[in-house]
Amino acid sequence: MKENWSIKEIREKMKKGYSEEEWEAFKKDKRKGVEQLVARENKKKQEKQKLIDMNVDMSVFEARYRGDGYKSIAGVDEVGRGPLAGPVVASAVILNPDVTILGLQDSKKLSARKLDELFEEIQEHAIAISVGVMSASEIDELNIYQATKQAMQKAVEGLNVQADLLLVDAMQLPVPTKQVSLIKGDARSVSIAAASIVAKVTRDRMMTKLADKYPYYGFNRHVGYGTKEHLAALDEHGVTEVHRKSFAPVRERLGML
Repeated sequence: MKENWSIKEIREKMKKGYSEEEWEAFKKDKRKGVEQLVARENKKKQEKQKLIDMNVDMSVFEARYRGDGYKSIAGVDEVGRGPLAGPVVASAVILNPDVTILGLQDSKKLSARKLDELFEEIQEHAIAISVGVMSASEIDELNIYQATKQAMQKAVEGLNVQADLLLVDAMQLPVPTKQVSLIKGDARSVSIAAASIVAKVTRDRMMTKLADKYPYYGFNRHVGYGTKEHLAALDEHGVTEVHRKSFAPVRERLGML
């Protein structure tokens, strides 16, 4: 092993990879610059270990049911029940058990950048992905609960690999496939978390496109939720075709309350 590494060389090693023997040598180096690099690398190792531990904790259901003989386990989740505008979007995802995607968790806890990164990883490595969408008018026709259920059903039925077990976030679906409903499933199952991320990114991108069509409402910022900005825009510019006219704040502005 080489001795007398320069700090620049050690920095490059930490970027590209190093052996255990080299790591032990770096830790013994008393130069301040190296100590700072080692401290930074230790922090990265600790953060990665937390993600590994979280992945293990959130893979318990998948491991249990694979042990029971289920091979194609789909996580199912939705986003967009609460907004005043835009669709409700559901996703079904069958993860590859041979590929670990670190960082999968409840999409609401992730930054936009991390959501995009995980979305791309899921797209690359998942065995199957499907999305189901129900529009604002369909939500008004059915009610949000039934529309959400139908979006989830669409997502399951759209998978190009048939699932033999569904892990569903707090819902029972009218499909013949065996299913397990998990309260707060996006925080308990990597498969449901992956579905949550796919649904969230898909819906956010749809709302960004709607912001181009309806520039006065700020859909790209609040994605349809009833923020002060959104309510003020409703007061000034009125209700659009993508607003949920069965939701109280919209009904109020239509003079229906």
